[in-house]
Amino acid sequence: MITKICGKLVHVDDYHATLQVDAFEYQVLIPEFARRQLQARLQETVALHTIYYLDGNPAHGRLTPRLIGFLNEVEREFFDLFCSVDGVGSRKALRAMVRPVQDVARLIEEQDAKGLAALPGIGPAMAERIIAKLRRKMPKFALLVGREERHEAEVEVNVVDETFQVLVTLGHNESEARRLLDAALASRRKFKDVESLLQAVYDQRGGSRS
Repeated sequence: MITKICGKLVHVDDYHATLQVDAFEYQVLIPEFARRQLQARLQETVALHTIYYLDGNPAHGRLTPRLIGFLNEVEREFFDLFCSVDGVGSRKALRAMVRPVQDVARLIEEQDAKGLAALPGIGPAMAERIIAKLRRKMPKFALLVGREERHEAEVEVNVVDETFQVLVTLGHNESEARRLLDAALASRRKFKDVESLLQAVYDQRGGSRS
């Protein structure tokens, strides 16, 4: 079983990250919150902690091997737990994980069914089911993820996540917010706060219209 891949990040799209490892390239499925973090690290060497599974319908004999990647073991462990809820599974969990693990864990721990139901593909009934099964297991994830590796790169990752949420709040749909952030981050500048990244987003947007 493949549990970790280290390599040069050569491509990121809406659903995948591609890592070059020697003569091979590996395509790894990634949730949206991880995609936003990885977008700022193109051409860098990164490590993804992975889950291996077979996608498809065994009854029809069409099973495709897939890898799902995360930036640390805690995120991978949370995803495994999330998938263990009846009716969730890898595909639904991938679609739902648009917010960082600590945010989703906090929603579950605080029994915020309304906030949890707002995640893509979840809905009220599924939210209640997730809370019932996982709420007692969430303190570890709500607290520990935010304490890991408090270095400069992580600060920028948090800035990207928060700016994405601000753009959505301001009325941009998720696809447009991703596009605007990707364009601003392509400059490879370092952004220390949400305000500076938002300014870069709108400066870039204004320049593209001129």
